[in-house]
Amino acid sequence: METETETTTAKESWIKKRTTTVTSSTTKTTTISTPAKLYGKDLSEYDEVDVDALLAQLSPEEINILAKEVDPDDSFLPPNERCSYECEKEPTGPLDRKKLIEHINKQALETPDLPENEPYVKGTVRGKKWLPPARSEKDKEVEEGIAIDMGEEYEQALTSATQEEIIDLAAILGFHSMMNQDQYHASLLNKGQPIGLGWDGITKSQQQKVYPMDPPNNTDIEDSIKRVKDDDPKLIELNFNNIKNISDEKLIQLFDALPDNEHLEVLSLTNVGLTDKTALLLAQAIEKSKTLRVLNVETNFISPPTIVALVRSLLKARTVEEFRASNQRSSVLGNKIEMEITELVEKNSSLLRLGLHLEFNDARHRVAAHLQRNIDRIRKDLELRLQFRFFNNLHRKSAKIQ
Repeated sequence: METETETTTAKESWIKKRTTTVTSSTTKTTTISTPAKLYGKDLSEYDEVDVDALLAQLSPEEINILAKEVDPDDSFLPPNERCSYECEKEPTGPLDRKKLIEHINKQALETPDLPENEPYVKGTVRGKKWLPPARSEKDKEVEEGIAIDMGEEYEQALTSATQEEIIDLAAILGFHSMMNQDQYHASLLNKGQPIGLGWDGITKSQQQKVYPMDPPNNTDIEDSIKRVKDDDPKLIELNFNNIKNISDEKLIQLFDALPDNEHLEVLSLTNVGLTDKTALLLAQAIEKSKTLRVLNVETNFISPPTIVALVRSLLKARTVEEFRASNQRSSVLGNKIEMEITELVEKNSSLLRLGLHLEFNDARHRVAAHLQRNIDRIRKDLELRLQFRFFNNLHRKSAKIQ
């Protein structure tokens, strides 16, 4: 009896551990979780096992079997080490990629398509067809009640108007999305609508205009350099654009003669093959120039640091009002170069126009604001000078009359 009573008490205590105990305030669930086991042993017992020693005891066949069952979840391993190669056939010959693709295409064409469970029949509706919801009577009454009274004159004019006149009216009212470009521009220019085009008309492409090629630049290089050296007073503008056979020696001679010239105002060197070597000499010549106002070195092979040197030389000259140097070897200047150019331009009080593509908004806005301030200041100075001359002349005239 005592043994049966002890057994019953043990069973009741074990059942209480596995069941839910309910109290007056809350409900608690107690779950007894058994420790995980692998091959009859706890996982904690495998912590001290030397895995490398166990792998060394396996044969190659056993390692292959183990590799099929275990996938090392390591993305750094190459695929040939993660996946076991199971093809045991000997190669039939060298790989011919062209024949392999032809064989795959042939297999794809010869393999029949899977038959459809339900063949397609034109006009049949499968599934539930969508129907718009029924409209209420109130909505219909509201739409029917909307009416615009434009008067008899406008009604008669719209009724008797042709389609071209209605298109003109739509263009005047700004309904440009209802017509094509030809119709809209014809209305704005008052050319009359093309007859027969209508609302569904399509704009046809126009034949491109053929413009004649620009004549070659026949400027005599040696004579021009000589005139610059001799300080010819008639030589105010020198244009060497698109002359590609100018040697570095000729350019060096030109730049050496610039500091002593007191009449040249415009120098254009677009697409002449300027490099950093000659451009640095040009920067030194600009610093000593006395009359140069416009300098154009676009479409050459000048690097961004050399462009910075050219912009820095404008500070010492204080005469150049327009500088252009876009479309160079490096299409992108970079943030550092653009900031250097911006700081140099902000220090320049004589520069009015800058031909450079600045990518960053900060540099572009700061340069534009500073150039505008220079233009405003020069305009005010010019107005004051004109007023001074006007009143001075007026004073002289009154003095003569007296």
